[in-house]
Amino acid sequence: MSLSHEIRRRGDRVEVVLVGRIDRDAADALDAAYAAASLDCPASIELDFTGVDYINSTGIALIVGVLARARAQSVGVRASGLTEHYRHIFEITRLSDFIEIVQPVES
Repeated sequence: MSLSHEIRRRGDRVEVVLVGRIDRDAADALDAAYAAASLDCPASIELDFTGVDYINSTGIALIVGVLARARAQSVGVRASGLTEHYRHIFEITRLSDFIEIVQPVES
């Protein structure tokens, strides 16, 4: 399943609800999601991983790329909806040093 996204604006924060796989085939979709989310220069972007069923090492590198873009624009990034497995991956890769891990906000 390819990666798709939905954008939800909540005040000065934007949620990016991701659905699918984050692997090499997700590069364009992840770029498009970040571009759409950052249009109005939000204070922060929350990546909701609830609908993501697979992230490989290339996917981690793509997420690092999103973090670098956000940092260059002084936009905070949070991650929600990570399974315990991916939360652990974020910790051992030290991604959690650069992205706040939170619980998803109920709609």
